[in-house]
Amino acid sequence: MRRRGVTVLLGALLTTLLSIGVLAAPIPYVVLGPGPTVDTLGTENGEEIIKITGRETSSSAGQLRLTTVGVQPSVKLRSALAGWFSPDRAVVPRELVYPPGQSREQVEERNAEEFTASQTSAETAALRELGFPVQVVVRTVAADGPSGGALQPGDLLTTIDGQPVTSASGLTGLIRARPAGAALEVGYTRAGAPGVATVTSRESDGRPRIGIEVEQRQPHPFTLEIDLGDIGGPSAGLMFALGIVDKLEPDDLTGGKIIAGTGTIDDEGNVGPIGGIAQKLVGAKQAGAVVFLVPEANCAEAVRNAQPDLPLLRVGSLDEALTSLAAVRTGGEAARC
Repeated sequence: MRRRGVTVLLGALLTTLLSIGVLAAPIPYVVLGPGPTVDTLGTENGEEIIKITGRETSSSAGQLRLTTVGVQPSVKLRSALAGWFSPDRAVVPRELVYPPGQSREQVEERNAEEFTASQTSAETAALRELGFPVQVVVRTVAADGPSGGALQPGDLLTTIDGQPVTSASGLTGLIRARPAGAALEVGYTRAGAPGVATVTSRESDGRPRIGIEVEQRQPHPFTLEIDLGDIGGPSAGLMFALGIVDKLEPDDLTGGKIIAGTGTIDDEGNVGPIGGIAQKLVGAKQAGAVVFLVPEANCAEAVRNAQPDLPLLRVGSLDEALTSLAAVRTGGEAARC
């Protein structure tokens, strides 16, 4: 009996040690949780996040908070089990966040680049909303290309086949809307005088092109800078754009309330989908937000993960976001998810 008891005891001890080892072993998953939220109208390390010089700016009684997702990159089974049972967290395969063949540093570098690009698009969209149009200007012309002899460096491109050119990406889209070999009517302004050139596109790298390089300009009589570190990805674009508009317009977009949201934004002001909406809603609620701006494509997921007393407003563009905030200020009806 004594020998059998020792055997049982040793077996139980071995099982316990193995269990502890398994629980402490790393697994190929990451845990997503609510990340920090940041007021784009506020300051970071004593400096304004959105800094404008050369023009008077307005102050706001409320906040416009961008939301983020926290990532726990090294996960052990114990943490994964806790995450699976937490209503505020999600456990997902590691490759969804860190694709195979890419190091953590490479992913973070890409996220930083996307974050910088989102700031640039936010500036472009916000300034366009405020009446500063984008100009697409010819930088170079290939002498032996389709536009040789028809367009010149410095030409301000205005239309393609009568459709307005509102951005560099929009120009590309208009050219690609017709097959290679199509004759395009290209409207331009040269030295202040309007003109139209007929340019026949050619296929290059499998796509129609007209043999020019362009640059995008947006003249405005002040300087604008966004400075916020330790944030990655493109999903802050919408909230940055709203912050810029709020600072440059006399009206307080917040109505004195804490507004949270998320969404990518392009140069045209279109709001696109993001990841981690469930965790961002939790972060917004914890930050005291009274309303959350949701990209239209994320509405279904947001509704499934809705937080108590946090209305979800559906937005597909910067214009729609501004309309929704006006409704919040005045007590009107805003489009909801």
